[in-house]
Amino acid sequence: MSTDTSSTSQNLADRAAQVDVRGPRFTAWVTTVVLVLVLLAAVFSPAAAAVLIALQAIVFAVGAAFGPRRHPYGRIYATLVAPRLAPTSETEPVAPLRFAQLLGFVFAAVSLLGFALGSTVVGATFAGFALFAAFLNAAFGICLGCQIYPLVARLRRTGPAGGPRESSVATRAAASAPDAHTAGSPASN
Repeated sequence: MSTDTSSTSQNLADRAAQVDVRGPRFTAWVTTVVLVLVLLAAVFSPAAAAVLIALQAIVFAVGAAFGPRRHPYGRIYATLVAPRLAPTSETEPVAPLRFAQLLGFVFAAVSLLGFALGSTVVGATFAGFALFAAFLNAAFGICLGCQIYPLVARLRRTGPAGGPRESSVATRAAASAPDAHTAGSPASN
């Protein structure tokens, strides 16, 4: 009986570490729209572009820190869109999505820094990098951050001298979870 209980709790833990693939794609579409607005605003008002990219940087930071379920756009998806859709048949792991949000945050932060220091070119360029990644995910289901994540996870498992290192709980969990990104599924991020 304890085996059934432990396997049930393991199945619940596996499902908790997975999200519906449609949620991150929805998030990528909203992000794409915001970043297009940033680039349009940069032409007419770099100050307005700075405000928009600052707001998007906060959204990326929330996604990186708390994951897709607490991501502001993810909450919109869960509240307004998901109830109108059929149950999902595809899920993907949370850890690569959080890493992708972290990369988005870095691009948005550099973009904000460029706008704040008066370099519209740097601000627009890094907003453009983030836009490219968001659009690629939204339109084609290719999450660049998610593709890079396994490489970073492997680097974290080895120390600076190349030897093995004690891995974090999150890294061990991500390494043991099935990775939807290597499964070749066209709809995964």
